[in-house]
Amino acid sequence: MRLTFYGVRGSIPTPGAAYVRYGGNTACVHIELEDGTDIILDSGTGIRLLGDHLVKKTTPIHLLLSHNHWDHIQGFPFFAPIYQESREINIYPGQTSLNEPDQILKQMEGSLFPVPKSALKSNINLIKLPATQETFTVGSATITRLVMNHPGSGSAYCIEENGAKVAYITDNELYPPYKKETDFIDFAKFAHGADLLIHDAQYMLSDMPAKNGWGHSIAEEAVKLAMASHAKQLALYSHDPERTDNDIDDVVKHCIDYVTVAESTLQVFASSEGQTLGFN
Repeated sequence: MRLTFYGVRGSIPTPGAAYVRYGGNTACVHIELEDGTDIILDSGTGIRLLGDHLVKKTTPIHLLLSHNHWDHIQGFPFFAPIYQESREINIYPGQTSLNEPDQILKQMEGSLFPVPKSALKSNINLIKLPATQETFTVGSATITRLVMNHPGSGSAYCIEENGAKVAYITDNELYPPYKKETDFIDFAKFAHGADLLIHDAQYMLSDMPAKNGWGHSIAEEAVKLAMASHAKQLALYSHDPERTDNDIDDVVKHCIDYVTVAESTLQVFASSEGQTLGFN
């Protein structure tokens, strides 16, 4: 299993010199399985550059969406493979509280975008799994999903292949003021033993209480979850658009200090565009 980050920013793209090292594109992660299967987690603006790579192939693409907020779907109209003749694109919508599985396509309707979805040459399939189905198979991987805590809800995913495990839990508020869909302990069980936990770490304590209930976690909470789940590595994700590269460095240092005090072996880093990790 080979994983590459293509977009790591939350809420809105952040161009500019202060955002170069970690990157300013919104959510998109690519996983290539050992059998060559391509899995994409979310379709933020980072998917555009990924499309330039995947357009060279002809095999099916599997896109797993966490939810329908715009920063997680806005790159789709610029994803080159959707314009390829007969290219198979399988989209797995998130478990949103409003059942709107086709919102990623509706953004290309009317006055919203110049190219309508009817003009796409690829074969796009919306894979609408039953609400009770938690596990499914894509290529050589077993994928498990779990409802996350976010306004409008959505899905977290675990991808497992040949003993390697990646947990993707973004736009998730571990301790929300609204009714929780999933408890902390259940997220810990979900991500248990992960080689890599990618988790929302958009906020710091200094952002509260102003942003309490906005659907994102404090970085310290992501660290606590990673330690509770016995994950090997934690990738801080969904960086706040107000945070510069230097600000993110400070967040990482704070989290590492927290891990050191806890005497944990957890490795913590901030996800960055172009960063590639391999798992055997």
